[in-house]
Amino acid sequence: MAVAFPKPHLDDLLELRHQARALGIASHHLVNTTFTGLYASVFRGQGLNFEEVREYREGDDIRNMDWKVTARTGDPHLKVFREERERSVLICVDVGPHMAFGTRGTFKSVQAARACALLGWAANSLHDRVGGLLIGDLGDRGHHFRPTKDRRALWRMLHALTDPPSSARPSPPALLPEMLRQGARGLGSGGLVFVIADFNRPQTDLRRALALLCQHNTVVLVPVDDPAERDLPAMGKVLFRGPEGELLEVDTDDAAGRRAWREAWQRRRDALNAIASRVGVTVIPIRTDEDVHHSLMEGLRRRARFWRGL
Repeated sequence: MAVAFPKPHLDDLLELRHQARALGIASHHLVNTTFTGLYASVFRGQGLNFEEVREYREGDDIRNMDWKVTARTGDPHLKVFREERERSVLICVDVGPHMAFGTRGTFKSVQAARACALLGWAANSLHDRVGGLLIGDLGDRGHHFRPTKDRRALWRMLHALTDPPSSARPSPPALLPEMLRQGARGLGSGGLVFVIADFNRPQTDLRRALALLCQHNTVVLVPVDDPAERDLPAMGKVLFRGPEGELLEVDTDDAAGRRAWREAWQRRRDALNAIASRVGVTVIPIRTDEDVHHSLMEGLRRRARFWRGL
C-alpha cells in the first residue's frame, strides 16, 4: 500500500516571498526586509574584493586597518573592500522518506521546504545566483538545479519539493556526503551552501565532505528536528518499524528507556556540533513545532553575535 508523503503546496512556498501568514504558522511574521537584512548582514560580507587604501576616518572599522601603510606614512590608513554584487547560493534539501515524520506542528519535509523557500527568496532579493540540490532517492528525476541569477532554478526547486518522491526507499547514510561533493563541483568558490536535512541519522564520511566544501565556500547546516526524536512521549507499548522493516515493540512508559532515548539523541547532536566546530560550519536547528522564520532569524542572530565577538 502506498504511503502519502507529506508535501507543502507550491502556492505556500511562493507566498513566503511576501509573508509567512499564508502558511498558517502562529507568529505571522512578515518575511520582509527584516529577514533579508539580517541574512545580508551575516552572509554578504563573506565575498569581498579589495578596492583601495585610504586615510582612516572616525567611525571606520579598525579591523580593516592597513598597518603597513600606517607605519610607512605615519597616518592611520584603512583597507576598503567592495562587496561582490552576486555569488552562488546552493540550498541542499533532504527529501528522503525519513523526512515524512512529524508528531507536532508539521512534518519535517514541510518544514524543510519552508526553510528552503525563505532562504532562497532572501538570496534572490540580494541578486545572488540561487540553485538547489535535492538529496534522496528521486529515481530518474533531476535533483540538481544549477544556480541562476533569475528565479528559474529557485522556482523549479520549490516546484520539485511539492512533488511526491518516486520511491519510498530509504537513502543510504553515505548519500548526503556524496551528494554534497557532487554539488560542490559546479559551485566554484566563494559560494554559500545551506544543508537542510535530517541529521538525526548516522552519517558516513560527513566530516570529510564538509571540510572539502568549506575550503572555498561558507557552509550552514540546518537540522530539522521533531520533538519526539529527542523526548519520546509516554504512550505505553508502541510498535515501531526497524531499519530492515522488522516490527519492534517498545514500552514508552519505561522511564529508563526514555532517558536512554534522549541521551542517544544528545550524543548524535553533540557529534554533529563537534564536526561543525572543527571545520568551521554554522549549525541552525529548526523544529517542526516552531515558526521556521523565527528559528532562522534567531540562528542568524547567534551567528552574527559569534562573529562580532571574535
